Amino acid sequence: MGACLIVPDAMNGQVLYRISGNSAVAPSYILATNRMVDMTFIDTIPNVFKCYAECDKVLTEFAMQDYEALAALRQAALLPDSVRLSNFYSDEQYQEIDDALRINLGMGLDKLGRMKPSYLTEMFRSELMKRWLKYDEDRSMETFFEKVAAQNDVPVYGLDDIGETMYMLFDREPFHWQCEELLKVVEYPEKEVRFERSLVEMYKYGRLADMAYFVKGPDNQTSLSFSDYKVYAQRNKQWVKRLTPYLREGKAFITLNAIYLGGEDGLLAQLRTAGYRVKAVNR
Repeated sequence: MGACLIVPDAMNGQVLYRISGNSAVAPSYILATNRMVDMTFIDTIPNVFKCYAECDKVLTEFAMQDYEALAALRQAALLPDSVRLSNFYSDEQYQEIDDALRINLGMGLDKLGRMKPSYLTEMFRSELMKRWLKYDEDRSMETFFEKVAAQNDVPVYGLDDIGETMYMLFDREPFHWQCEELLKVVEYPEKEVRFERSLVEMYKYGRLADMAYFVKGPDNQTSLSFSDYKVYAQRNKQWVKRLTPYLREGKAFITLNAIYLGGEDGLLAQLRTAGYRVKAVNR
C-alpha cells in the first residue's frame, strides 16, 4: 500500500472538540473514537472527563445498549432463504472462504453460510484485529462513555435508527460487491491489518483529516473503500440535522468513529458549514 497523503487541516491533531454558537444554550462536545484502541487511551486525552461531566446526555451512532435492537440486527444479518452464497463463487473460491473461516473463526460455511457477506467480512476482520492488533471488544474505547452513561442512568441516544443501522452494516453496498470484498479479505488479510494499524497510528496523533483521506485515497485496496466513505459523507449531512435539537439544548457528549469526522466532508466540517463554532478543546 502506498504512503498516506498528509493533508494540512486546521483541525488536525485533536480528538476532542467543543461545539457552540448557532443558538446553542450551552456548549456540547464531540469525541473522535477508534474501535481498535483500548479504553486506557482515554486517560491520555486532557480534559475529556471534565467535558463529559458537564454534559447530561450521550449521543452515538447507534445505541448499542438497546438489546431488542441488537436482536433485530442479528436477524438482519441473515440471507434471504432464496439466496445461496455458493451461487456467487466458483467452487475453488467457495472452498477458500470456507477454509479461512474454519481456521480463523472455528466455523465454516456449513454453519455460517446463511449470513450476509458483509457480516462474514466483519467477523473475519475482527478476528484478524484481535490476533494482530490486540483488539478487545470489551475494552474498546468506542463504547466506553456509552456504557458509563447507561450505568449512571444518563440518557443515550443513537443518531441512526434500527433500519438505518441495518442498512449501514449489511446493505450499503450491492450484494455482488459484498461477495467480492469477502473474497478479497480472505485472500489478502495482511492488507486489512496494515490498513487498520495505520488508522490507529493516525488516530493516536489526532490526525483526523489524514484518516479521511487515507480511507478514500486511491491506494486503499481494503474492504473499507471509497464507496463506503461516500455513504458516510452523505450521512454526515443528515446527522447535522439530527444533532440540531441536541446542540441547541447543549450539554451533549457525542462519541463517533474518527473516520466520520475529519476532512472536508467530515462531520466537523459539516457542523462548521452549518454555523457552529467547532474548536479543539486541547489546542
